[in-house]
Amino acid sequence: MRKDEPVSTIMATDLVTLCISDDLVTAEKLFIKNKIKHIPVVKEKEIIGMLSYTDIQRVSYSDISDDQTSIDSFVYNTFTIEQVMAKNIVAVPPYTSIKDAAELLTKKGFHALPVVEDSELVGIVTTRDLVKYLVANL
Repeated sequence: MRKDEPVSTIMATDLVTLCISDDLVTAEKLFIKNKIKHIPVVKEKEIIGMLSYTDIQRVSYSDISDDQTSIDSFVYNTFTIEQVMAKNIVAVPPYTSIKDAAELLTKKGFHALPVVEDSELVGIVTTRDLVKYLVANL
């Protein structure tokens, strides 16, 4: 395990992204279909926010009714991605060390960091990526 190994070696680059104009129903389908927990929200190739599966679960009232589908549809049509996404995101360049990224995730309480180069989203590194890296290198 190299102390200065960059996040570019472990980040996901086959990204699923959303646009501000997408809706939460679309977002939920992407989360489920791709088995992911975080989706960057982009304007062209620039990241403007991050949506987590937990974010959309927070606005859902699904646990107050047995009719989860109709409740979720109502709630998801009430809120926009822009209203629910995290806007004050922290991004790192691809040459950031895995150690520095792990420290940032730990200190800030994040579970995902967008990786940006020249204002363009090029990847995402998650706590899952870090755990896989540790397991492979211990």
